[in-house]
Amino acid sequence: MARVRVRSLAKLNLDLRVLHKRPDGYHELRTIFQTISLADTIEIEYGRGRTQIDIQSNLNIPGNIVEKTADLVLRTTGRTGRIGFVLHKRIPLGGGLGGGSTNAAAVLLALPPLIGKPLPLDKLMELASELGSDVPFFLLGGTAVGLDRGTELYPLPDRIGRPAIVITPEIHSSTPEAYRALARQAEHPGASSILRDFQEVAWNRSQAWVNDFEAVVFRQHPQLKSIKRKLLNLGAAPALMSGSGSSVFGIFADRVLRDQAVELFRKEPAKHRVYPVTMVSRSQYRALWRRQLAAFSEYTLWPPQDRYAQ
Repeated sequence: MARVRVRSLAKLNLDLRVLHKRPDGYHELRTIFQTISLADTIEIEYGRGRTQIDIQSNLNIPGNIVEKTADLVLRTTGRTGRIGFVLHKRIPLGGGLGGGSTNAAAVLLALPPLIGKPLPLDKLMELASELGSDVPFFLLGGTAVGLDRGTELYPLPDRIGRPAIVITPEIHSSTPEAYRALARQAEHPGASSILRDFQEVAWNRSQAWVNDFEAVVFRQHPQLKSIKRKLLNLGAAPALMSGSGSSVFGIFADRVLRDQAVELFRKEPAKHRVYPVTMVSRSQYRALWRRQLAAFSEYTLWPPQDRYAQ
């Protein structure tokens, strides 16, 4: 049996704009992704034999993307075998933190070398795009602009080590409902101004970070707006909802302010999950994956250096 244990990191959307609905049914997006230290843990075991995929988890996850990804890897590599997963979830489900997408990317990165069939990055990116809009980002990490439906990625200078807090209340925010409430059409009259504002933020000429979903999700869930206001009052700059919710995060100038906010939120009677986190740079993300796959010599230079060259 071959075994590996990996950490699967979460993300924030530091900025998120929805431009218009595309002919393929997806929406054209502009976003800034950022990996953070909050992580799930996945133990993977592989043995030869007839194909059998078994998943144990501390949470019951219907239609598990881990199983779907493992099956896709086996079909792509032409391998069969018995694969066992032990998944310990810390990233909250439905929180806008990419919990399912990062698990899929972790399987894409770890399973091919484990079964002796490593795949090049361009193939991994192709498979990731099939699995979900956020999955390709988790093959690369750090800070990046996401275009198209989030699958076209370009690096930005990392926001290294900045302390942050993620608050996830006991609220379910539906992504399909959020898109419907935005009611973006094929031609959105405000698209040009949205693009201009996003470019200002991406080029770091503006701190007016925006998540377009807040306009509709905060109306449905006023508690999220209240959490954002509290974070701003505690010194967060910025405070924003991630994805379509329901997690809200605040970034702080130093750990002292961040830890004070953590303490105050943990004292509240509301059942919030409170996560103190730090931002994880591309170089840190690469180093993490190199350590995790160190037993596989052909992956010691993952990812190819020309993809996100400094």
